[in-house]
Amino acid sequence: MDRREALTALDAAGVRYELAEHEAVSTVEQAHGAGIPFAAFGAKNLFVRDDRKRRYYLVTMPDDKQVPLKELQGRIGSRRLSFASPADLADRLALSPGSVTPLGALHDGARDVEVVFDRALVERGRVAVHPCDNTATVLVGTRDLIRLLQGRGRSVRVIDL
Repeated sequence: MDRREALTALDAAGVRYELAEHEAVSTVEQAHGAGIPFAAFGAKNLFVRDDRKRRYYLVTMPDDKQVPLKELQGRIGSRRLSFASPADLADRLALSPGSVTPLGALHDGARDVEVVFDRALVERGRVAVHPCDNTATVLVGTRDLIRLLQGRGRSVRVIDL
């Protein structure tokens, strides 16, 4: 999935968003340094898998939150977790490292990736994520994003991280 497809999906679902273009950023630190106007709503996205490579999770949390993988696995009820490989990221979500976003789940044809949002993001009301391209950021209503994903048959869970 690319930026055009992600924005088209938002438009087709009637989801309002703001778009900011910027230099390529692959980390939270780079995003903060790039002066992206939506800093208060920044998110960190982790693509992880269980130790049997049977369950994949795309976890989205506030960009200032730190959750060790061992704690994350307990909170989502998973077997031992590790970061998924760049090949898994490309195969399942058509994304590259540094461009991970919940919008990538729209490309998950097998629908075997569960999207997990931290409740704090939902309570904030809006979230800033890449539109499948790390040279842009969209600010979107968190509940609107969740409805879009669920409306396209994607598994979404909201939990306290």
